[in-house]
Amino acid sequence: MSSFLSYFFSSWGLLFLSFLDSSVIFFAPLANDVVVVILSARHRHSCWSYPLIATAGALAGSAMTYWIGEKVGEKGLDWFGSKGRLRWLKGHARKRGAVTLALSALIPPPFPQTLLVLTCGALHIEKRRFFITLTLARLLRYGVLSVLAVLFGRHILSWFHSDIVKGVVIAFIVVAVAGTVYSFVSLWRGSGPGSKRPAEAQPAPC
Repeated sequence: MSSFLSYFFSSWGLLFLSFLDSSVIFFAPLANDVVVVILSARHRHSCWSYPLIATAGALAGSAMTYWIGEKVGEKGLDWFGSKGRLRWLKGHARKRGAVTLALSALIPPPFPQTLLVLTCGALHIEKRRFFITLTLARLLRYGVLSVLAVLFGRHILSWFHSDIVKGVVIAFIVVAVAGTVYSFVSLWRGSGPGSKRPAEAQPAPC
């Protein structure tokens, strides 16, 4: 398990994790932020690279999520969120511009960032401005975290190696795996042969 986790605390691991975090299925809130902080604290000489890597992975995952939104369309969104939340997101997507929506990348969970990108794809929100602003917002978010990690690296690393944090990490992994499995099963049931729309069958998963 330790060797598996250590992979994510590397440049390639951060890239892969950032991609997964912005995908429809994977569930691991704040995972990218934690890895950016730890890597920047450990390797101060290359701290500038981790915001770039995390942003690149997040953009690739968001592009895939946006594309899925375009393919499923507005009606297909019902399989990815509750009606109340989707109604709220659709309202914001229609009333606010692509720049305002992309700036939501600065907001940490529980804001439904992935669902917002999916909704923007389904509603064909202006793609170019959306992704340019999303890139700048992610760079700012991860850049600030990297700077803070360099400034307070010694305290962060000592705290990270404490027994309490190790227990929190294990609990977080359990929650992430459970959330990912739930998302995958919900998506599979919704896209499988003979599946019905949530309005015709059961309520959509939240």
